[in-house]
Amino acid sequence: MSDLRVSQTSIPGLLHVDLVLHHDGRGWFKEAFQRAKLEALGFPPFEIVQSNVSYNAEVGVTRGIHAEPWDKFISLAHGRAYAAIVDLRAGESFGRVETFELHPGNAIFVPRGCGNSYQTLTPDVVYSYLVNEHWTPDARYTLIQAFDPALGIEWPISEDKAIRSDKDRGHPPLSAIAPTGV
Repeated sequence: MSDLRVSQTSIPGLLHVDLVLHHDGRGWFKEAFQRAKLEALGFPPFEIVQSNVSYNAEVGVTRGIHAEPWDKFISLAHGRAYAAIVDLRAGESFGRVETFELHPGNAIFVPRGCGNSYQTLTPDVVYSYLVNEHWTPDARYTLIQAFDPALGIEWPISEDKAIRSDKDRGHPPLSAIAPTGV
């Protein structure tokens, strides 16, 4: 990819970003987030207050679905992952799903009120995300079951082979969730 691009999706506010990777004999370099360039392409104002990184050693690690009370800009520093985003906000797009294959050359912007999840497709996935609110122990999340058939997510790795936390396994189905008022 030679041009930075920001694309709308079918979920309002959910953006797909094509990043520019500069390759040479040593590897690659990217501007993972450059506010002025992104805003010129229609990216919303986004004041970053925290940067987080999740390292996932094995193929099949599946995290989520979590809707946090902040916006999130997600990109990978290493590996590939399958991301599934679910709109949990009140409105006609409630329950709508978008999926992406993430790699170091792209990113997604997930607006607050949308649930995000991912499944690692390679070992040693480094999942990086920027947020515009600080994490606190009393932050309120909306959580739903990643393998709920009502969502229709075609995970590359089946539920019986997915590596998940007990907490994520216990999330309720979409039918038990009230839309968020975000």
